[in-house]
Amino acid sequence: MVSVPAARRRSRDAGSTAVPTAAVPAPAIDGGAPATRAGRLLVPGLVGTAGLAAIALVAAVSPEQPGHYPLCPTYALTGLYCPGCGGLRAVHALAHGDVALALHRNPLVVLALPVAVWAYLAWVRRRALGRPLSRLPAPTLIWGFVALGVLFGVLRNLPALGWLAP
Repeated sequence: MVSVPAARRRSRDAGSTAVPTAAVPAPAIDGGAPATRAGRLLVPGLVGTAGLAAIALVAAVSPEQPGHYPLCPTYALTGLYCPGCGGLRAVHALAHGDVALALHRNPLVVLALPVAVWAYLAWVRRRALGRPLSRLPAPTLIWGFVALGVLFGVLRNLPALGWLAP
């Protein structure tokens, strides 16, 4: 004998019929994202606005002046430059149009910014078109970026490559 849930038995016994499928709302696109374009673009818009606000802050308040931003925890604890050290100064220089100084402060950040902008724009495009988010990049690509960051962190702390230090 097939077991029927109690709620269904009661509704069947009371003579009511099941809810027609047309009355059930369609599932949201993207596993929970709103179905309207404006709703789908809300989160990317907030992320983009926060990013632009952060860049505007770094452009307005120079990281070259001590006391405006916290010290890098890696540098404070070990005295070694992490792959991100000098990143704020690089963004400050880029915001003021000085690419050469930005490359001197942190070439990894300068080279990673176009990749980050491309990934952001791809995300916005997929959300605007209502497409599901694509899968993560291949593990080899992710590990390649991690290895690049570790290698950069090691190389910028070698005395022979002092020009990589911020």
